[in-house]
Amino acid sequence: MPLLALTGGIASGKSTIAALLADHGAVIVDADAIVREVQSPGSPVLDEIAGAFGGDVLRSDGSLDRAALGTLVFGHPERLARLNALVHPAVRAESQRRFEAAFAADPAAVVVYDVPLLAEARAGDAWDLVVVADSPTELRVRRLVENRGLTEADARARIGSQASDEERRALADVVIDTATDMDATRRQVDELWERLTRSA
Repeated sequence: MPLLALTGGIASGKSTIAALLADHGAVIVDADAIVREVQSPGSPVLDEIAGAFGGDVLRSDGSLDRAALGTLVFGHPERLARLNALVHPAVRAESQRRFEAAFAADPAAVVVYDVPLLAEARAGDAWDLVVVADSPTELRVRRLVENRGLTEADARARIGSQASDEERRALADVVIDTATDMDATRRQVDELWERLTRSA
């Protein structure tokens, strides 16, 4: 069964699509969750981040202050590249381990890698299908301001630090438009699932 990469820019609706696929029975491997794990207190990756960006990116309990780190790297491509070079290899290794474990547990599984930075980090990997969550930048800015409490400037900096919509669409086998209502998104995911299970 297939290994899908599900990607989309921040606030594009990617997590909603992942949840809908999970409802159908897909195994979701969450890149953001893996990032948090490899950056946990005492990890080699967190030590390297603190060494590269200073102790101010750590909280008093030794955990990563993601907001402080984000302020340092978003809008600064060279700093973001430095951070990614520290984090991406560990995330790649752990995600691969989880893919293999999922298929070992159920050879018929549909495994979905929920990965925001596909275009930036893993575009050349051997995915069976690339699914892109797609919505206009202005809508994503509004979602970040209204739902996550970011300022408009911070929202635009985060969007601007990621691959462009055009770069993501160029990788896509399937584009799911999340700019409309939830029912429309669900219908598109249902159609994707039918395609996956029909070709099994």
